[in-house]
Amino acid sequence: MADLRRKKTAKGTIVHQVRYRNSSTKSGYAYRNFETVKQARKFLSLVHQKSSIGLSQSAVRTIDDAVAAWLDICQNEGLNGGEPVTRYTLQNYTYRSGFVLAYEWPKEIWQLTAPDIVSFRSWLLRNTPSRETAQKVMVTLHSIMKEMAIRGVIATNIATGITIRADSRYGDPITIPTAAEIRALLWAADSLANSSNGQTARAWQRYRPMLYLAIDSGMRPQEYLALPTHAISETGINVIQALDGGERRISVPKTKAGRRHIAISESTLDMVSHYARWHAPENPHNLVFPTEKGTWQTRRNWQRRAFNIACLEAGLVNKTIEDGKTLIRPKFRPYDLRHFFASMLIAQKLDLKRIQSMMGHESVKTTLDTYGHLIEGEVAGAPQPGLVAMLGDEVDVASCGSKTPSH
Repeated sequence: MADLRRKKTAKGTIVHQVRYRNSSTKSGYAYRNFETVKQARKFLSLVHQKSSIGLSQSAVRTIDDAVAAWLDICQNEGLNGGEPVTRYTLQNYTYRSGFVLAYEWPKEIWQLTAPDIVSFRSWLLRNTPSRETAQKVMVTLHSIMKEMAIRGVIATNIATGITIRADSRYGDPITIPTAAEIRALLWAADSLANSSNGQTARAWQRYRPMLYLAIDSGMRPQEYLALPTHAISETGINVIQALDGGERRISVPKTKAGRRHIAISESTLDMVSHYARWHAPENPHNLVFPTEKGTWQTRRNWQRRAFNIACLEAGLVNKTIEDGKTLIRPKFRPYDLRHFFASMLIAQKLDLKRIQSMMGHESVKTTLDTYGHLIEGEVAGAPQPGLVAMLGDEVDVASCGSKTPSH
């Protein structure tokens, strides 16, 4: 397979070098240097177009070859028949692959054995920023080896069974708001939406239904920030798209499990539908909660301009003293509303697989790793749609601009 690298020449100048297969040379490779990366990428594209789609031992001899082939498949075909990955995901894969390339593999790929993979694991645990990073790099190596095996480059995936066990997906214990704290947040949203300050009231005409929806659905912030109007159904929300990791574009959910239907309280559904119909700014993406300019909101701005304000209004803060100064910080993050949603599902004694489905987790292991300490039993039950409705009648959903206009 061909690849692109930055090289320093004997004269100290930087060139962009394309290495590609050439059976007429002794090494089996040929090299072309270019002054600009644009020229190099254009030539690399031509090389890929001329190469065969299938892979073989003659085309992929080293781990470096396998990494280049795997990244090309991720970008242009998609792994195991799936969709090509997003640009942000490709960046993550490229970063993790860098550790695989940095290791001095002693043999060609078809000669590697399980002890060679174990040696790489030992090196990885000593040379990566964290154990979590090492675990992700091992997952990447498994994917590379699996892809090479199913394409006939190697006989079997010799990395199978050699892993790095991670503790929880979340390094620190998750923070879960109590029902009383959630009520306080909802009260704060109501109060801000009814503010005598016109600018504040107008801002919270949008932020209030967002906060209610986040609590009532357990959606990830990148999911409700990218919610399109046609995803609102008669019973709830269909999660069909999300912001990608870099928030540069709207994409499909990262995994198939992310596509799901979530039933929510009728009052919250009415509030969101009303805002989408009567108040959402015109935008080319058909979003429910766009900015005034018609683009999507970022997670950072949502947290800074709205969520943190609601926490302060509700008195949900932590006070610390640093350098003799008292600092006040919000007690929660937007993602903690998702943890609250999960805790309420567990309190309803739902089946574990049902919780996994409603949270949009690809694996039940993720659900257990994150919330296993909350699960005391597995008594199957039916989910009660809408957590806001369970919090009590003191939440006045009909106020704050949610009434249907007379026209």
